[in-house]
Amino acid sequence: MKKKLIIGAMALICSIGSVMAQGGMQRQTPEERTKATMEKLTPLALSEDQTTKATSVFSDFYLAQQKAMQDMRASGTMDRDAIQAKRKELADARDIKLKEIFTADQYKKWTDEIEPSLRPQRKQ
Repeated sequence: MKKKLIIGAMALICSIGSVMAQGGMQRQTPEERTKATMEKLTPLALSEDQTTKATSVFSDFYLAQQKAMQDMRASGTMDRDAIQAKRKELADARDIKLKEIFTADQYKKWTDEIEPSLRPQRKQ
């Protein structure tokens, strides 16, 4: 009886650990994504005005991205190419606005270092 109880307790602990490890799988809200992005921009040493403008640009970008996904889910057409095209369109519009806000050095650092780190990494 003790063996069964111990084995059951170990199985419970392992399953709880597994569930906790998968906690990062939840989708972030646009506000959470904006905040996380702004935290990654600290190496750019943005001025207060740049920070305000960039926050607005990222907030608009993530809200538009969320709305586009909701629209595609609602329509029932989850065309991968259409999703990628829409994301590229939104990212291009975002980058045009950021180019106006950032200095040339800041924008280069954004495109070379920070933006690639924002893309979700798929597990192999």
